[in-house]
Amino acid sequence: MTSAPARPVSAPVAHGTARLLPDVDRPRAWLLTVDDVPQSYVDLADPNHLEFEYVRRLARLLTAAVAPADPLRAVHLGGGALSLPRHLAHRHPGSRHLVVEDDGALIELVTATLGPPPPGVELCHGDAAEVLTRLPAASVDAVVADVFTGNRTPAHLTTPAFLRASAAALRPGGVHLANLADAAPFGFLRSQLAAAVRVFDDVCLVAEPSVLRGRRFGNTVLAASDRPLPTTDIIRGCAADAFPARVVHGEALRRFVGDARPPGGAGVPSPRPPDGAFTVG
Repeated sequence: MTSAPARPVSAPVAHGTARLLPDVDRPRAWLLTVDDVPQSYVDLADPNHLEFEYVRRLARLLTAAVAPADPLRAVHLGGGALSLPRHLAHRHPGSRHLVVEDDGALIELVTATLGPPPPGVELCHGDAAEVLTRLPAASVDAVVADVFTGNRTPAHLTTPAFLRASAAALRPGGVHLANLADAAPFGFLRSQLAAAVRVFDDVCLVAEPSVLRGRRFGNTVLAASDRPLPTTDIIRGCAADAFPARVVHGEALRRFVGDARPPGGAGVPSPRPPDGAFTVG
């Protein structure tokens, strides 16, 4: 007997109305939105399928920067539907992932609809910055910052202090990754890069060329470490994607940052996207 098709599910959550929308083309895949802003896409039948380009870039950066033979320990700030933690837990058996999400109602909706997290993935309800500061020093291989309240990154997750807390939690050679959304003239993005180069020894930026050329608002990914990043592997991986990305590093990154300064102590939220930039019908 053929099972009935999945139906959309919605519920009020802390930051708006969340919806889980089944994908008609992939029987066990779901799109999570909050107030019609896409937050996650997850395929329960195929964790290797990453629909969003920036999530594929995060996965490639992390895999390139952290030795895949070692058990991976990662902290994911921002939960959504757990797309990246599911993918990494599947790709690296034995890895451990702590996922921090401040919206308890969203956690309840996702777990009630999609089931509990897979083995190796632990959900934590709390504020990302507070949980990060409580982690033991040098205890994780990666910190992945992908936190949005609606369609903006909260100000307190953009400060130099936040980056220093991430650096303190990382093991030697660990990597800090962040999803940062902006558009030309990149005031927010440049300030985040300016902060990162003061905290970490090596920093690179990965983004679609159309975003870097100022043609549209979009996601970019920052990668930072206390050791040289494997930029050759990163460039190769990003070039192989269906939507190739540019890697900005070294002198090119210094030119991009220019005279930008890190944000002040309270931080600054990411810019509000233009109408329709990330919404779905």
